[in-house]
Amino acid sequence: MGILNVTPDSFYDGGDWLDEIKIIERAGQILSEGAKIIDIGGYSSRPGAENISVDEELRRVIPAIRSVKKNFPESCISIDTFRSEVAKVAVEEGACMVNDISAGELDDKMFAFIAELKIPYVIMHMRGTPLTMKRLTDYQNVTFEIIEYFQKKIFALKQLGVKDIIIDPGFGFAKTVDQNYEVLKNLNYFKSLNLPLLAGLSRKSMIWKKLGVEAGEALNGTTVLNTIALTKTADILRVHDVKAAVEATKLYKATYH
Repeated sequence: MGILNVTPDSFYDGGDWLDEIKIIERAGQILSEGAKIIDIGGYSSRPGAENISVDEELRRVIPAIRSVKKNFPESCISIDTFRSEVAKVAVEEGACMVNDISAGELDDKMFAFIAELKIPYVIMHMRGTPLTMKRLTDYQNVTFEIIEYFQKKIFALKQLGVKDIIIDPGFGFAKTVDQNYEVLKNLNYFKSLNLPLLAGLSRKSMIWKKLGVEAGEALNGTTVLNTIALTKTADILRVHDVKAAVEATKLYKATYH
């Protein structure tokens, strides 16, 4: 899953892909380097990110989806949003799945919408909102509490008839650096839920804070953690740098398959 942020304020590539030509170039790069999914987001979820309106989010993502579908009609687009209103329009314009950082917590209409459309749905673990999540890191056992969170979400979704669910433990969301590494170490425990597992580690602060570098210097660290995630049974890697992730996956498969 390659990341295409059409935001001015994302933590790593905010402002890089805002006009149509650059959006098309970025989508082409993501696909040519081997990604299967383009994840388009118009709402920055970096720690402390400010809220934006539904209209503003739509203004950012819908032209991007249209441009990508026009130029790459066979592409699979994921809409990265926690709002059912945005998801609905995005799917109407050609998105084939929804990636929800709040797992329905921030929009109580989202689960019913997913059930109606019967499309793949990524549920991520987070507490609070991007603005408040840094303060919400009090866990007795972070891994088991996230698994319990997912159990409740999965039950609710399956009661509505949703079958195509992907889980994302939410690295960097309402977790300290050390808690993120504990979750990574225990990532294989999430396979007890019997669902595909997405790992979103790309260039996050858990990497560059440990290494004493900036996000722009965190590609090597990202590749190392992506490889660890693969050994811990991750099925999907959500990344900024597709080529490096695809190469890591090929070498992992050559070793273990």
